[in-house]
Amino acid sequence: MKAVDAHLLTLLRASNQFIVPIYQRLYSWGEAECAQLWADIIRAGATSKLGSHFTGSIVYVAKDQSTKTSAEPDLIIDGQQRVTTVTLILAALAARLETLPDGQREPLDGFSPKKIRNRFLINDDEEGERQFKLILSQSDKDALIDILQRVERPTDLEPPRDAGTRVLENYEFFVRKLSDPDLDLALVCKGLDKLVVVDVQLQRGVDNPQLVFEAMNSTGKKLSQADLIRNYVLMDLPPKQQEKLYRSYWRPMELEFAGAQESQFDEFVRHYLTIRSGEIPRLDDIYDAFKDYAAAFTKADETIETLVVELRQYARRYCAMVLGKEPDPGLRRAFTDLDQVKADVVYPFLLEVYTDYELGTLTREEVLHIVQLVTSYILRRAVCRIPTNSLNKTFAGFSAAVRKDRYVESVEAKFLSFKSYRRFPTDAEFVTGLKTTDLYNFRRRSYFFRMLENYGRKEHVTIEDYTIEHIMPQNENLSPAWRTALGNQWQEVQATYLHTLGNLTLTGYNSEYSDSAFTRKRDMEGGFKDSPLRLNRGLGNLETWNAEEILGRAERLAADALKIWIRPTLPAETLTEFEGKRGNAGFTIEDHPHLLTQPRRALFEKFSEEVLALDPGITRQFLKVYVAFKAETNFVDVVPQKASLRLSLNIPLEALRDERRLAWDVSDKGHRGNGPTEVGLDEDSDLNYILGLVRQAFEFQMGGE
Repeated sequence: MKAVDAHLLTLLRASNQFIVPIYQRLYSWGEAECAQLWADIIRAGATSKLGSHFTGSIVYVAKDQSTKTSAEPDLIIDGQQRVTTVTLILAALAARLETLPDGQREPLDGFSPKKIRNRFLINDDEEGERQFKLILSQSDKDALIDILQRVERPTDLEPPRDAGTRVLENYEFFVRKLSDPDLDLALVCKGLDKLVVVDVQLQRGVDNPQLVFEAMNSTGKKLSQADLIRNYVLMDLPPKQQEKLYRSYWRPMELEFAGAQESQFDEFVRHYLTIRSGEIPRLDDIYDAFKDYAAAFTKADETIETLVVELRQYARRYCAMVLGKEPDPGLRRAFTDLDQVKADVVYPFLLEVYTDYELGTLTREEVLHIVQLVTSYILRRAVCRIPTNSLNKTFAGFSAAVRKDRYVESVEAKFLSFKSYRRFPTDAEFVTGLKTTDLYNFRRRSYFFRMLENYGRKEHVTIEDYTIEHIMPQNENLSPAWRTALGNQWQEVQATYLHTLGNLTLTGYNSEYSDSAFTRKRDMEGGFKDSPLRLNRGLGNLETWNAEEILGRAERLAADALKIWIRPTLPAETLTEFEGKRGNAGFTIEDHPHLLTQPRRALFEKFSEEVLALDPGITRQFLKVYVAFKAETNFVDVVPQKASLRLSLNIPLEALRDERRLAWDVSDKGHRGNGPTEVGLDEDSDLNYILGLVRQAFEFQMGGE
């Protein structure tokens, strides 16, 4: 790599052609940045003591050393904003000078229209695109060429407008600046001649453009993860292959994500990496995780092109599910419902389901059923207020339990096998939650009430036209009529049932209802008697509203909810069959002779009892060389040895609070068990202290991110 200070105009003159690679971002400078550069140029030109003005760096991959006589371009990987903007100023300056009388067309030596054109903008010896000193990418390319082809024409011949590029807007900005009759054009020329950059030249096959690119963009406005990943996969490829992959795969993927939030692509790549690598990267580490995966991918004799094609395929599936691009109306509606329960963690599993659907392993109806089960699982758990911090790991490993020959059954069995914090709430638990949970402040309430209202309807109601109504008002100072209706314990009734299902409905007359008595809400114009909404069915026939009626209505609505958000059912023998296939490795304690002698066996049984008591969802499994204790996955493995039990803890040593320093790091050593940390356990150990270390490994696993 060569890095030297250089005059920007000298650099432009020396290069046959600079090309902005197709994968680079569009030209994005706005008027504020252009105005700042213009002010710097004028100041530098007007200040005789100022010998130069530094404007940043230009990093480019130079043409091959073996082709000095060719017109091969230099590829800009950083600095395109500055180079493009100075090119626009030069083009506007040349056009302005063309309008002046012959004797005034060279305000400073070297700055006539012809010299500007031939030295900095055009290669007269070339034809077609090769004649232009700068070629931009994508839609900016044609706009700049259009401007450069007009540098000898009067400024009133404006190029056509194109809302998709900033090139034309900024060119016209400089045209306006240069048209000021009081402007000394010689100062502009002097200022341009003082612009200095760091000329960073990279050699093909020697320097790593991506590492330089990352370093140059480590400060200031950071690139998005999508930008970094795109540059990583395309930057080292030959230009023709870059263009092929970009146009065939990457650009269509960008278009599918167009209009979505920038973080949406990051979420997708996170799910993709979870599927392909088996690890869940942190959102802030997606680019680094992608590089690690790509390095392993290509090391296994796969190509970058194969990786880009696969990424494109998964992106299309993700956009079908998450961005409303699914063509099948039924599936699209199911994916929309899933999106509204706000459960991004499910997509690693569902991306694999959708892949199997495309491959013909699953039918449309089976996909619908699985998506509905996932939606029910998330919604029921939310209503029952079960913590969600482990769900990302639950769905990251869900596919391991799927049997392709009995796909849906195996999915249902997996759901039903969940215990404790991962459980699929039963009907009784769900009904209890529906009666007692605060659904008014429930973040999924719009989806929840929309589904309830439209259950059994062929003509769906759009609930966005309605608002949530408390039948019993929220006002703490209830009217005498309401206090009489609710009874002597009216304050307790209000506090208990105010935001629960039985007391909530939908209405378009919220302001008219206000805190009115129930009978007025029932009988007024637009009241409950007149309401076309199914949620209000039966309210027009009631004489009063109290705790009994609230609970009765909650029961009726909960019965509908059970039919909407179903829980799978399987015969006991089928569950046993699937659980047996998952958990039975064919080993028992008898296969571990170091556990059979006393007092070692008593120690192991006591240890097992205490670990299993940490949570009902923990399981113990005897394997060939160790005994695994699992929650989402192994959090501690017991490796029986003659002298002691060696415990493999699945927690980094630096994350473990071990005041006695009994544990040691084995992350860079060969060892049995799944954890990077080990600790010994024998009859003389402080069992309670060791169990405290094990508990930390369990909590570390369950803590998610």
